[in-house]
This record gives sequence, structure tokens and C-alpha cells, in this order.
Amino acid sequence: MNNDSFRARIIWVIIFGVAMAFVESAIVVYLRAIFYPEGFKFPLKALVDYKILVEVMREAATIFMLLSVAYLAGRTLWERFAYFMLSFGVWDIFYYVWLKALLGWPSSIFDWDILFLIPLPWIGPVIAPVSIAFLMIVFSMLMLHSFRKGRNFRPSVLSHVLALAGTVIVLYSFMHDLGATLHQQMPEPYRYDLLVAGDLLFIAAFIVSYINGER
Repeated sequence: MNNDSFRARIIWVIIFGVAMAFVESAIVVYLRAIFYPEGFKFPLKALVDYKILVEVMREAATIFMLLSVAYLAGRTLWERFAYFMLSFGVWDIFYYVWLKALLGWPSSIFDWDILFLIPLPWIGPVIAPVSIAFLMIVFSMLMLHSFRKGRNFRPSVLSHVLALAGTVIVLYSFMHDLGATLHQQMPEPYRYDLLVAGDLLFIAAFIVSYINGER
């Protein structure tokens, strides 16, 4: 693949992420106008009947769309994974950029949000998903640059264990407060210590895999 084709793939994946983020944020504008006409705030209002199923299916479709563009952009498993992380990270960050432009929200990166609904509702401050999305973009660009130079990306057993541990810790930080997510209570203080631990584990897992690929 020549340099122009390589850059074009990255640019178009980024454009897709930015555009998809606008579509997602536009949907949230409508949802908040319907369910939170006086302003989005906790405790959450429960979605009832078919609406919750529609939301879950929409979120699942979003993930499949990100996977699809990554599959088309990449050629190998790890190259496709890199493009998936790139599109996901760009989408997640620009989702909040567009919400800020459209609604003036969030007022700060510490505002709370509903992050995801599968398998249970995820909640947390905006800085939490944004920090992970930023790492995804950095990791993906380093991986793609490495592939362009003819190097590999070799996750070891250790890197898989580190990444899995980070994922479990971060997901727990988002989903453990069942009172707030399922019973319309005010959320407990967010566990920033878990977010930091998870991010550090992700960084460690990436470094181990990246170094293995350089050998």
C-alpha cells in the first residue's frame, strides 16, 4: 500500500467517526427533548416498553457499523482492530464535541452521562469514556504506523491478561451502581481510582504487545 492510500484510509475512517458521532448526538438531542425537557440530570428516568429495546438495538447496530468500516479498511486481524479503535475513539470524543455544539452540554468533563446500555446501563463522568477513547486513538495510530513500516503487533499472554483486567475494572466502575442504573437513585461518587487503574493496565498491555512486535 502506498503512502497516499494509507493516509486516505486513515482520513476516511476518521471522517466516518466524526460523521457518525453527529448522527448519534442528533438522536440524543431528540431523546433529551422527549425525556428530559427541563434538562438532562440524574436520577435517570426509566425508558419503558419497546423504547428500551430500540435503544439497545441501536447501540448494537452502532458497534456493528464501527466493526464494518474497520473490516473494510484493514487487511489483517490486528490492522482491522487498529482501525476499529481509531473509528471508535474518534466517534466517542466527537459525540461529546457535537453535543456541546448542539446543546451546550456537557458543561464540564466531569458531568455525568449514560454511556451505554449493554448488558446493563453504564454511567459515569464524561472524562471516563473520553480518556479511554483518547488511548484508543493513540494506540491505533501507533499500530498503523508500525504496520506501515512492516512491523507486527504481537499480544502475549501477559498483554491479554492485562487488557482483560483493565476491561473488567473499567466496566465495573461503570456498571456496579445498580441503584442509580436500575432503580432511579442518585449515583454514588465515581470511582476514579478504578478508571486510572484500568487506563494504566491498557497502557501496559499495549506496551508489551508493541515491544513484542518490534522484535
